[in-house]
Amino acid sequence: MNKLKKLLLPFNVVKLYKKGYNFFTNPTYIKSRKLYRIEKNKTTTRTEIINFTLSQLDRETNYLEIGVRNPNHNFIHIKSDHKYSVDPGVEFIENPVDFKMESDQFFKELDNNKILQDIKFDIIFIDGLHLAEQVDRDIINALKYIKDDGFIFLHDCNPPTEWHARENYGYEHTPAADQWNGTTWKAFLKWRFNPSLKSCCVDSDWGVGVLSKKHAIGNSVKPSNLFFEYHELDRNRKQYLNLINFEQFKSKFKS
Repeated sequence: MNKLKKLLLPFNVVKLYKKGYNFFTNPTYIKSRKLYRIEKNKTTTRTEIINFTLSQLDRETNYLEIGVRNPNHNFIHIKSDHKYSVDPGVEFIENPVDFKMESDQFFKELDNNKILQDIKFDIIFIDGLHLAEQVDRDIINALKYIKDDGFIFLHDCNPPTEWHARENYGYEHTPAADQWNGTTWKAFLKWRFNPSLKSCCVDSDWGVGVLSKKHAIGNSVKPSNLFFEYHELDRNRKQYLNLINFEQFKSKFKS
């Protein structure tokens, strides 16, 4: 058996080489890697977008971040008078946050007045588990706790390829490599259909979605793509997400 394996080894190596060559030279792979690099090179960060919005509120502000992971990536750079953080610590063991729990538990304790009694937030930033069902629950809960003129921000709303929008975080052997936007875009699009909210998506940092009850940042869209198919998002990206650049977003605050 060992001799047979040795005899077949060169053929297996050639076979694997051909498979690898076909994978890396596939037009879909090449296009996906190009889109990945374009998105990665966009310079405006979620931190800048959130801090700009906070700067437009002429008052003391309350900020809540759901899904902090490493606070150096965003949380510690946020300029708000009062900041609160929620994360169960799955991906960042140190987990130096205020509430070491999942967002569902956090909101349940808020509902039961066990923590932060009688609080409303100016901005809630949702960057927790990037699966549509969970993001949708986080939005529903966040809407109860933002001020009437507050904002909900969501990260990862504009996946550049369907590989970035995969459901399985751990599967990295795709053109997206270790970058994962998940299915956040589906939850955001669902709320884009809701006429009671204004919304837009800033075209940077993997898509920063914004929801507001009052601010005129973008009207809702007629419900379509009700099965939330990625190829439909790709064809109608600008309309579905109300995709705008940072300068356009800032212009929404000019009187």
